[in-house]
Amino acid sequence: MKKIIHIDMDAFYASVELKDRPELKHLPVVVSSHHPRAVVYAASYPAREFGLRSAMPMSQARKRCPQVVVIEPNFEKYRAVSAQIHQIFQRYTPLIEPMSLDEAYLDVTDNLQNIASATEVAMRIREDIFQVTGLTASAGVAPNKFLAKIASDWHKPNGICVIKPSQVQNFIQHLPLKKIPGVGKVTQEKLKNLQLETLGDLQQIEEAMLIQHFGKYGRQLFRYAQGIDERPVQAERERQQISKETTFDDDLTLIQCQNYWPKLMDQVWQSLEKKQLCARGVSAKLKLKNFQVLQHSKSFKQPLENQKQLQDVLQQLLIEMQIPEHFQFRLIGVGVYQLSDQQDQPQLSLW
Repeated sequence: MKKIIHIDMDAFYASVELKDRPELKHLPVVVSSHHPRAVVYAASYPAREFGLRSAMPMSQARKRCPQVVVIEPNFEKYRAVSAQIHQIFQRYTPLIEPMSLDEAYLDVTDNLQNIASATEVAMRIREDIFQVTGLTASAGVAPNKFLAKIASDWHKPNGICVIKPSQVQNFIQHLPLKKIPGVGKVTQEKLKNLQLETLGDLQQIEEAMLIQHFGKYGRQLFRYAQGIDERPVQAERERQQISKETTFDDDLTLIQCQNYWPKLMDQVWQSLEKKQLCARGVSAKLKLKNFQVLQHSKSFKQPLENQKQLQDVLQQLLIEMQIPEHFQFRLIGVGVYQLSDQQDQPQLSLW
């Protein structure tokens, strides 16, 4: 049986800033830019009492909490603290899967300290993080990634939740389906229409029925309902994609967006070349003024050869999306995926 820990730093960006500015500790603080279309990157716990949360537009945050204190983000500083935290992880296991600067999965089934109890490993890691950085972390300990992720959120902030193999069925029985990673509002609505609200309810449904309603994800839902998740902790996560976005000061139509695509494509292409990677997929993303996101992507058997091909594929994607002329956008983005190292052999043409 695997022993998996999910470590999640508490209000990470905000906590890093408050460590440098302790006089703001009891005030509603958010990390955000002063851009007219800025969103909240992180909210301190006093700010959360006003309903402020990450990804919320700052305009909305100011309405809910006019006295909010805004601190400009300093990602260089957050990356440095994150590196310290990862050095601590490495004392205990080489099997570390970072999900972001502030969270990671650790497989401690066989750990470098030969500690039998995963709970003790998690407690030591949390103590070490506090000693080195002065920051608190929450931890979930469970037999798999799915349950460890849910557990780390159970006793936030600065808490630990342990789900032993013998406790799995009891734990998931009354677990709301919205707690499942990857279950968004649309899926929640579908599940609700089927009168499914907990993982216990989901256990009563046959796998074929879930696949019929949710496609491939139905199989995953069925397994989650049994408390099963066989995904390994991947020590070396393959770089998923490279993408660049821009947020406008004012909402723009698709025609008005035309001048902004070349710079984004240039940034993406330069990033590919700098990392000596090539890409076989291209994605376009446009966020409407009501925050609805339109996305479309396309992949090929051979990698893109040059920036002109990237431009041609993006143009093709936008045509296929059939976007009405009157639609207005607050953000656009372009990305490349299915990345691999550049090969010495000549690449074949896409078309």
